[in-house]
This record gives sequence, C-alpha cells and structure tokens, in this order.
Amino acid sequence: MMPQDNLIQERIRKLNELRERGINPFPYSYKKDSNSEELKKRFEKLAAEEKTEEKVSLAGRIMQNRNMGKAAFVHIQDEQGRIQLYFREDDLGKEKYRLLRKVDIGDYIGIKGYIFKTKTGEVTVYIEDWEILSKSLKPLPEKHHGLKDKELRYRQRYVDLIMDQNVKEVFKKRSLMLKYIREFMDDRGYMEVETPLLQTQYGGASARPFITHINAWNMPMFLSISPELYLKRLIVGGFEKVYTICKNFRNEGVDQSHNPEFTMIEAYEAYTDYSGMMKLLEECYEYVAKKINGSTKVKHIIDEKEIKIDFKAPWPKMTMLEAIEEYVGIDASNMSTKDLMNFCDKKSLDYDRGASWGDLILTIFELAEEHIIQPTHICDMPKEGTPLCKRHREDERLNEQCEPIGLGMEIGNMYSELNDAQVQEEKFKEQVEKGRSGDEEAHPMDEDFVNALMVGMPPTGGIGWGVDRMAIFLTGVESIRDVILFPTMKPEVKEEKDKEKKKK
Repeated sequence: MMPQDNLIQERIRKLNELRERGINPFPYSYKKDSNSEELKKRFEKLAAEEKTEEKVSLAGRIMQNRNMGKAAFVHIQDEQGRIQLYFREDDLGKEKYRLLRKVDIGDYIGIKGYIFKTKTGEVTVYIEDWEILSKSLKPLPEKHHGLKDKELRYRQRYVDLIMDQNVKEVFKKRSLMLKYIREFMDDRGYMEVETPLLQTQYGGASARPFITHINAWNMPMFLSISPELYLKRLIVGGFEKVYTICKNFRNEGVDQSHNPEFTMIEAYEAYTDYSGMMKLLEECYEYVAKKINGSTKVKHIIDEKEIKIDFKAPWPKMTMLEAIEEYVGIDASNMSTKDLMNFCDKKSLDYDRGASWGDLILTIFELAEEHIIQPTHICDMPKEGTPLCKRHREDERLNEQCEPIGLGMEIGNMYSELNDAQVQEEKFKEQVEKGRSGDEEAHPMDEDFVNALMVGMPPTGGIGWGVDRMAIFLTGVESIRDVILFPTMKPEVKEEKDKEKKKK
C-alpha cells in the first residue's frame, strides 16, 4: 500500500469512529455569522491579551493544527482567508476537546466563541463550542510545497484554490472584470443580447468548428466559433448598439494563449467604423483596469524581467506595414510577391507556394508581433485576413481591420464591417473554393446572412476581444490556463499514473 493510501485508510478509520460515537461527520447545514478577514479587520485594534464579549460563529477548513496537550491552536480557512482558533480542554470538557484527535488537516469545522488577541498580537477566536462539518479523506499537499505541478494544478483546481490564496484572488478579479465590462458597455448605451451556441451553420471567424449531431433532425450541428453574424443580423433588425459575452469553441491547438473553449465579448455599433471600435476597446480596458487594480499599469514577468504594461488610453497606432518595417526591418509595402517569398525563404518561414502578397504580409508580421509588448493598435491589414470586412478606403490591398497587440499576442479584432450584400456573397464564394481546396478554416457560405445584408445594414463598426486574454493582461499571470477555472485538458492515461505511483 502506498504512503498516501495509508493516510486515507487512517482518515476512514477516524470517520468510522465518529459514526460509532453517534456523531454525523457530514451534517446538513451550519449557521455562521462571520468571516475570517472581516473579523480580523474589525478587531485589529484590540490590545494584546484583550478580549471581547461579542460572540461569533464561523466555519472553515482546517489548515493547521498545533495540539499542546490540554490546549490547541488551529487555523481554519474560509473564502476570505485564515483565522486562528484557540481550544482549551478546561473550557470544552475532556470529551469535546479530545474529539480534536479525530480531525485532520482539510476537515471542515464550525465554531462558536469570542474574539481575543494573543500575546503575539494575532486576532483569535476563543472556542466555546465546535463541531465537525465535513471529513476530508484525502490529504492536502504539504503546506510549504502546495501544488507545484502545473498540470495537476489545472486538473485539480479545487486543490489549487485551497492551497494558494493568490489563485483565488485571480479568479475573484476575473469575476469583477466581467461585472465592470458590462457596467462599461451598459453605460454607453449598448444592449446585452444572447446568440446561439448550437448552430446549423457556423461562421464569423476563420476557424475549424466542433461538430455535433441533433438526433431530432438527424443532422450535423456546430458549436459556435463566433457570434458575429448573429449580432450583425440584429443591427439589420434596427438595434444600433449590441454586445454579447459568450463562449466560443474552436477546434484548434492548446498553448499559453489558446484554449479550445474560451469566453469573448463581441460588440457592434451602427454608424461608426473601426476607429470607433479602437476607442471603445482601449477605454474599456482602462476603465476595467482601474476598477479591479486601482491603476492602468499591471506587472508582468517577461524573460525573467518585471515590466509594467500600461493600458491607459489612447493606445499607440501603427499600420501592419509600419510594424513590419519597425520590428522586422523591411519596407514590405514596396516589395513584390516574389521579393516577399524570397524573404520568407531566407527566414525559414512556412507559407503556401500559391500565397498572395497579402498572405505573405500576414506571415511576415508574425516576426514583428512578439516584439510588441505595450498595447498597440495594429491597423490596416491585408484583405486576405477576413472576408467580413470593408476594403480600406485608400489602399485596395488592405482591409479596414485592426488587431491590437500586447505582450506579443492579439488582444482583439475590429472591422469597418462589410455591408454590401453582393460583395459579401462573392467573398463567401471565394471562401467556399478555399474550403474545397483543403482550407479547413475557410468561411462557409451563409445564405441567410447574405439575405440579411440585402435587407440592408447601416455603416457599422464591430469588435471582438477575448475575456480570458483580458484576464491574463489585467491580473499579470502567464497562461490562459491560469485564468480559466477548468481549462480543457487531455485525459490522463491510467497506466501512466500507475507507473508513476510505483516509481514513488
């Protein structure tokens, strides 16, 4: 039997002993009136060894237990933090006090008592009564080590949250972030709407979908890759400012900035263009950063150096061609397709031999992207970037599209939206041909969306940005998995786990 298996058996033995004594180790409820941090703040000005007459009741998980014979100091942890408890045999009686021998680190208990401050100045609850609320059968990781294995942290987020208060704070900030995004959008007259996640026709982005099946109609269906085409239908229908915060599903790889299931916000506004959307994004980032951090600056570690990323609006703007010239060192605007191919070959960049001038520009930009650390609007991208965007009003090779970049990755995407139904239909047909040629991310034809544009859509600006990436930027973590409570994980292989156990 493995060492941990022995510990589990010991805890089961204690569980059975509690039941034999007529004690329910899993009661149905417990009435509490206080929380750890609230009590510590309220009584922080007590003098050493001063006590109060106020009775409190609270509950939490045991994280530390120092038994000194006839007295014990225990630390419990609730959602807010930790607080110390003081048990004395003389006050509780032998039977009640000795029940402490049946509890372990990780168990939940409920306590009643009054507040005092120890000689060392720690706000503590003097216990007058207590009971067990839940018996933990599996030991927690060692206090000083926690969950060091990142894969295990993501698979067992529940343990990660217990062992690291900083992790819990990241997700509290993420929750607040969503609240303040909505506050920002609502205050600017946008209406929040819902769009379907299960669709008979996917679209709105260049991505490979997840395919499912509806039994009632005996036909394939798709998980949403983007809410874009539905939101534009609402602009056609007469709403002038709409947004949604939704889940999207893209059948793609997993890395530090990608998860197959992710959360995004997408918004559309009539009578504006991509410039209006740039302003919306940077002002939203600034607003939310101040709300959750009290500052527009966030610390990030890059190449083992601490750098402050500043989200104060307005953000700098560069065209994609300017960014290539700045960070790659070539004037791509005046280079031919053949010149660009030669450059790609020189840099060992992977590209399709039938690539256009615009395709090659997008490929070369990847060399520049990693150098853009502070949030910057990268504007005026090649027309090959998307079939849903208006052509640039001054350069036919480009779209009126902007991708803000920060920390070397995309922050969002915004367009002056294409509203010419005939042009849109032709672009969809081009995408269908690409799909027939093997491009799994080509946009399918959406005849109903073309029909909506034929009804008429006003000039419109649209934007989408990742909520998960926004959480990365505003909380200072490294990976998208650090801001998704339950990231997509490859299942563990049982045989490999058994081998690891045997090694230990």
